[in-house]
Amino acid sequence: METKLVTWDPDGVAAWAEEAPSEGAVLLHALRGFIDAGKTGRLVAEHVHDMGEPVRLATFDIDELLDYRSRRPEMTFSINEWTDYDEPYLALDMVRDAEGTPFLMLHGFEPDIRWEAYIRAVRDVVERLGIGLVLGTHGVPMAAPHTRALGVTVHGTSQELLPDQPSMFGTVSVPASAQNLLEYRFGQWGLDVVNVAVHVPHYLAQSSYPQAAQRALTALEDLSGLVLEPQGLDAEADRAEEEITRQLTESEEVQALVAALEEQFDAFQESRDDEMLQDGLIPSADELGAEFEKYLRQHGRDFPQG
Repeated sequence: METKLVTWDPDGVAAWAEEAPSEGAVLLHALRGFIDAGKTGRLVAEHVHDMGEPVRLATFDIDELLDYRSRRPEMTFSINEWTDYDEPYLALDMVRDAEGTPFLMLHGFEPDIRWEAYIRAVRDVVERLGIGLVLGTHGVPMAAPHTRALGVTVHGTSQELLPDQPSMFGTVSVPASAQNLLEYRFGQWGLDVVNVAVHVPHYLAQSSYPQAAQRALTALEDLSGLVLEPQGLDAEADRAEEEITRQLTESEEVQALVAALEEQFDAFQESRDDEMLQDGLIPSADELGAEFEKYLRQHGRDFPQG
């Protein structure tokens, strides 16, 4: 069985039909895309894949979805020949959590074009395979220090699905992504979607930051009941922390930046009332939007590499 964008693997579909939960099945999407500070989504996808033996259910026709001219995959040239190609893909696999519970993961490259067709194809996947909840995660750059607990913004199609926690955002306009448009369309169709955006310190946004992936995995566990073992990234997080500490000791400018962010963060934590916004201690929605657009201009449209 095939759709215009999706090629199904009959054996994988049969395996899911045999093992899928009778209710509350979960689909997690973590894509390499337009914005993923700290490579949060990519690290989550790699971690989940490493937890067990994935079973391929479907493959998307990436040539129909990727703009190679604006987002060029990397190739490796060695001496006098091409030796490697970071081949684009977009695939749906059955994976398992640490307790053996099966769920689905959509991973690979975020579509550049044909967003509406892609989203309709994902809707078809959800309806055919009996998915009750779609979860997504990525990182967003924020003016926050790495020395404080990482924050998250959890947003979705139903307030009943979301945790009762204050938000630092009011109303802000930012460039669209296929992931966020999927949430918007699914909300219009009455389907349940929740996305976890981890607040990654902006000075680490282009680096691989396992701490952000751990924070995402913890939030996904809370939302889904799955056991995703964020502690499995402890060794990588320790190495990243050591490298950050080394770079801090070598740069007084970065030390000053972190100190200023710590002061602002601590002030924010002490009080979330409107007086702080009026006093300028917390950036307004317009200021946040301006910083987000500045980040995108500085780093271009390409997804982080590495």
